[in-house]
Amino acid sequence: MKGVFREVLITVLVGAIIFILLQTTVQSFIVIGGSMKPNFEEGQRLLVSKVVYRFGEPQQGEVIVFQPPKNQRPDYIKRIIAVPGDTVEIKESVVYVNNVALDEPYIKAPTNDTLRPTEIPENEYFVLGDNRNHSNDSRDWGTVPRENIIGKAWLSIWPPDQWGLVAHYTLKEQLPSTKLTPQLP
Repeated sequence: MKGVFREVLITVLVGAIIFILLQTTVQSFIVIGGSMKPNFEEGQRLLVSKVVYRFGEPQQGEVIVFQPPKNQRPDYIKRIIAVPGDTVEIKESVVYVNNVALDEPYIKAPTNDTLRPTEIPENEYFVLGDNRNHSNDSRDWGTVPRENIIGKAWLSIWPPDQWGLVAHYTLKEQLPSTKLTPQLP
């Protein structure tokens, strides 16, 4: 009887440890709305890495999940366009970061908005939806504080035809003809 009790206790403890690890490192997220089309659809389910930013800072081009400003619910999903210290500007339907026009193959259509050059403060991030003309984002309510970021979108788990790693983009700043290239986590 002691052997059975010990095995049950060990199984329960291992299960509890695995549960706690998953709760502190990964979060499930359901996409609501169309602000990230064509890359993420309404109802799509993602896993978000909550630990990745304990080892490094969020980077331009990464898709993040965060608590929206003014504690609106539910959480938002957007793409980081500019990081602390960057200057972002939107003119003639083109987004510029540090005076470099972004090549954005991930967007549905260019934005109709304009934005005067704006420097991103320390511990703040400028985010935009991929569906620029149908997105509530930093153009509307400003930057996202670092402490509001829940994590980096990591894996699409539903629907089955969209399973896979979430593509992120990084800006190569070597040449004037800057291109964004997909970067998997």
